[in-house]
Amino acid sequence: MTPPRRDERPGALVDGTPSRQPGPLRRAALACRDFTQQVLVIAWIETKKIQRDPTELLTRAVQPILWLGIFGVVMNRARAIPTGALSYLDFMLPGILSQSVLFIAIFYGIALIWERDLGLLHKFLVSPAYRGALVTGKAVSAGIRAISQAVIVCLLGLVMGAHLRFTPLALGGMLLFIVLGAAIFSTFSLIIACIVKTRERFMGIGQVLTMPLFFASNAIYPLSLMPDWLRLVARANPLTYQVDALRALMIQGGQSTLGLGLDLLVEVLVLVGLITLGAWMYPKAIR
Repeated sequence: MTPPRRDERPGALVDGTPSRQPGPLRRAALACRDFTQQVLVIAWIETKKIQRDPTELLTRAVQPILWLGIFGVVMNRARAIPTGALSYLDFMLPGILSQSVLFIAIFYGIALIWERDLGLLHKFLVSPAYRGALVTGKAVSAGIRAISQAVIVCLLGLVMGAHLRFTPLALGGMLLFIVLGAAIFSTFSLIIACIVKTRERFMGIGQVLTMPLFFASNAIYPLSLMPDWLRLVARANPLTYQVDALRALMIQGGQSTLGLGLDLLVEVLVLVGLITLGAWMYPKAIR
């Protein structure tokens, strides 16, 4: 005698009788499982693009190399910016790493415009996937790209004599904040792409945003040197918290001026808010 057929779908017929509705905990677990699977699929699709064009990672490394190799060396010799017990190269390296993450992520939204023009975005939107999973998957893939850039910047820092910390806890925390930073700015970029609709306008807005975000942070000078109004702007800038955390984690003798707990809390809250907004705006990209 064959066992009765089971079907876990709510309300589905099992041997001619309706199945029992799963409880709220069961439904929540199934929803979390589906959401995670969809995020991983989207992240895998986006990451596969790197294999087709790996030269993009190398070209993205040119700008941090110039900043460290020219600006960093000159300012390190000039000793014009007080950085406490740290050399200026050590102080600047986490800021340039964060800048590299920012520059990769802030133009991530242009892929959304390409997908819309090619008709791929319509297919994603008519699928049963969660809108939040579509946005989160792209954010995760941006974090993977940023990790590859972090390897390049750290290797360059070692060659130039930076004093990096390689304990397991420091490396794990560093990777966490790199992924969070890339996810924040890539999601912000997707939101912009949902609004502007054209590649030309998006590129213009992206170029306008990158420099203010970079200079209105503690990437190349400490918060204590800023005037009061700029310090307030820097405190509202997510890049400031990323730099602060990376400086404490990756540099020997580096310290967090804001607190690692606050850095993590701000980054997570900003990311959750942007993903929620991005999921709501995602369908508006095709209108």
